[in-house]
Amino acid sequence: MITPAPLPAPKITTPEQVTATGVMVCFAVQADKSSEKKYVSIDRIDELETSAKTALAQLIQSGEIEGKSGEIVQVATGHPSAPILVVAGLGKTAQRTRGKILETGAAVIRRLVDKSRAEITFLVGDAISPEHHDALVAGTLTGCEGQHLYQSEPAFFVPEKLAFVGVSPQATAEGETLGSSINLTRRLVNEPPTIMNPTEFAERAKIMASEEGLECEIWDETRLEKEGCRAILAVGRASTSPPRLVILKYNGGGDEAPIAIVGKGVTFDSGGLSIKPSDGMVDMKCDMAGAATVVGAMRAIAQLGLKRNVIGLCGLAENMISGDAYKLGDVIETRSGKTIEILNTDAEGRVVLADTLDVAVQHKPSAIIDLATLTGACMVALGNEVAGLMTNSDDLCRTFSDAAGQENEPVWQLPMFSLYDEKVKSKVADIKNVGEGRWGGAITAAKFLENFVGETPWVHIDIAGPAFADSPKPHRDAGATGVMVRSLVRWVRDRS
Repeated sequence: MITPAPLPAPKITTPEQVTATGVMVCFAVQADKSSEKKYVSIDRIDELETSAKTALAQLIQSGEIEGKSGEIVQVATGHPSAPILVVAGLGKTAQRTRGKILETGAAVIRRLVDKSRAEITFLVGDAISPEHHDALVAGTLTGCEGQHLYQSEPAFFVPEKLAFVGVSPQATAEGETLGSSINLTRRLVNEPPTIMNPTEFAERAKIMASEEGLECEIWDETRLEKEGCRAILAVGRASTSPPRLVILKYNGGGDEAPIAIVGKGVTFDSGGLSIKPSDGMVDMKCDMAGAATVVGAMRAIAQLGLKRNVIGLCGLAENMISGDAYKLGDVIETRSGKTIEILNTDAEGRVVLADTLDVAVQHKPSAIIDLATLTGACMVALGNEVAGLMTNSDDLCRTFSDAAGQENEPVWQLPMFSLYDEKVKSKVADIKNVGEGRWGGAITAAKFLENFVGETPWVHIDIAGPAFADSPKPHRDAGATGVMVRSLVRWVRDRS
């Protein structure tokens, strides 16, 4: 049986002094005004050997090193134990955001993973704000993970050790937690769908919960039937891998009402009887990215010891085709008692979430955030790098948008006018699982979900665009991105 590459786990240290071993990384910045005498400078350059300082000064003078954001320059030092020096540009002060620092750390690692490296040392000084040190560490870890899981001849080598001079042990530990949790989310999504089916996903969530001290409850098909989760069961009925519902509980906030984070977990989406064409099906292992994001975020929240009560719920099913598949024209009574008319079996994610959200409401949360790769319509509206926000509480939505802004994960709120309610009403049941034609599809999907949250403040995040990338960038591979793990952790941390 083939086995994937292990999750990256380089040894991370925080030495107090620079030692010339392995690859050295330092950071170049630009002055905010081009008229300043020293327009390009390199952080902690005085701690390098004289020959390295001279070479860097010459490269700056010749324009080979400009210090602009995204620039990465490799310099041969001639030093026997530290033969390569990497200079990473961070640009001007306004460009040194938390997100850009994370991306820079990842891009440096991705530039160096073509060969086996014993150690990479980052020299961190005034160029990076201390509040962003954890983001740098997190980025170096996310740069170690990609979609090369089953290559028999690996062309990607995780460094044995990462050292951060000038970063506190606390910031390093927090960055390691954040980066490895993002990587867990990405790994769950990148695994082939035959492996990462509902039962395997639930098992991996259970293992994570055991490691991190979380409570974990898994509802199998018998329990789902007993609980009246007929919507989840309908979507998963045609699959040989039965559906599951995972409930993860973190108790860090005493007696306060919990926050609920809910994820869509369709581990593979063929479209059902409303079958997708091959081009539309090839990446549908990513249709459980919402649930994977919940697992990654819950891991980070637990490891960071945040002072909140948080419940993570993952509705898991595989949308397949058989003689027992749910059908167009079916009417499903959901766990809440509301009835759904099925007009398209490829609009299955909202059907799974209908029951999952109802279970979340049962825990009387102070707020619900759900994440789902729900609609292509959201990608049409916002592109493939921006997540759509839809809500019944503008105040709650504003707090999440602020958290995402701090993490530089772009989001945009779409309207939820009451006029959209009519577009999901059914003539046969209470509601139907599609809107009216092509128009406003992301919003009508959210309006469908709104039927299952009651009066609880709620934000729906459509991550169909940014959750899975068709092509790589300097800071990440193609495939799963782990989007929104950082924003969820920030939002839970900052929530008052």
